[in-house]
Amino acid sequence: MTRIIAELTSGTEVTISNGRHSWRADEPPQAGGNDTGPTPYELLVGALAGCTLVTLALYCRHKQIPLKAVTATYEHGRVHADDCQECENPKKGLIDRITSQVRIAGDFDEAQRRRLAQIVERCPVHKTLANGVTMVDATEFV
Repeated sequence: MTRIIAELTSGTEVTISNGRHSWRADEPPQAGGNDTGPTPYELLVGALAGCTLVTLALYCRHKQIPLKAVTATYEHGRVHADDCQECENPKKGLIDRITSQVRIAGDFDEAQRRRLAQIVERCPVHKTLANGVTMVDATEFV
């Protein structure tokens, strides 16, 4: 189980820790922050990008597929549900949409190309976001 602890330190700056590493999140000045770190959405999309590349690297290592390089560009935005042609169950109003472009360099045969394209969508973070998350919230006032 992953456990993250976050603390609001100043303005909109948040210090985040997993017990081994610390990083921060913030908002840009136009949103009232000081831009001392990525926004929460940038951290979320960064987690997806990182997971995708790690998953591809581990798969290639396991299958002994020579991987020269892999890069990913992810974008998060909100679009009106009526404009989302790829949505299976369109909702009303604005919806979140993440788009990706993953570039994989190597000497692959066609079967390896198809499989690597599948692996991109099989990283754990991708599956979590695509399948939805059950949220269990508890608020405590001290």
